[in-house]
Amino acid sequence: MAEEKSCQAAPEGAGGEVVRDRSTRADARDSFDALVETIWRLRQPDGCPWDRKQTHASIAKNMVEEAYEAVDCIEAEDAPHLCEELGDVLMQVLLHAQIAADAGDFTIDDVVRGLNEKLVRRHPHVFGEHAAAADADEVLGIWDAVKLSEKAGRDAAAADAHERPSGLLDGVPRALPALMEAQKVSRKAAAVGFEWETVEDVWNQVASERAEFEREVPGSDARELEFGDMLFALVNVARKEGIDAESALRASTAKFRRRWEGVEGLAWDRGSSVEELSTEELNRLWDEVKADE
Repeated sequence: MAEEKSCQAAPEGAGGEVVRDRSTRADARDSFDALVETIWRLRQPDGCPWDRKQTHASIAKNMVEEAYEAVDCIEAEDAPHLCEELGDVLMQVLLHAQIAADAGDFTIDDVVRGLNEKLVRRHPHVFGEHAAAADADEVLGIWDAVKLSEKAGRDAAAADAHERPSGLLDGVPRALPALMEAQKVSRKAAAVGFEWETVEDVWNQVASERAEFEREVPGSDARELEFGDMLFALVNVARKEGIDAESALRASTAKFRRRWEGVEGLAWDRGSSVEELSTEELNRLWDEVKADE
């Protein structure tokens, strides 16, 4: 691996050298190799009929489901179950890699080597000649610059082959959750200069999009589209403020669910159910739950 530098200020030894905590550096070579062999064995002629039958397409949704289950553990701060769910995510990676190996496309070694090379390349402030990054925001800027450089290299190769270069947004998966996709798309566009100067400018855009939304006929396709434009503008407010829109909405939804469970609990304690209560009664219970937080 390339020579490492400190990304930010780190503890120093008596001689001024950086002191790294080697106790957290896990040696998973044997365990990882055993897991790779287990997945390989499942796909062999005398292996598991289900595993042998799978294709990239047939288990694509499993990757998403396992990732979200891991996120649930993260948000619940449930470390024991997070360990298990990360294992399930890793299993998806290894199974896809084995399917690819069986087809002669690539192997898990290609995946791991490519990832390591990309991490080193995208952290010149740690492994290269770039000065150490002062904070996380500066790191994001470095990443954007490296990614643009990588795209320039791909575009040059395409030009040499007389092919049309890839678009700036081609690397953003369309299968992402809408808010996440919107934030990634807008960030890439901003990286090449397509950007508002201030967050106030973006708020003005939100107001403009709202006005366009309100001018359209209720229930029309045009009104729905304008609502989407308003949401997209709000995502850019989040980006300018350094807020992850997807995480922010998930947190707000989790807060609503927590409060609603409290409303249901109060209703139950008082011998009723939420379906039997009026809007006014529900609002009173909601205020009680908020007051107890």
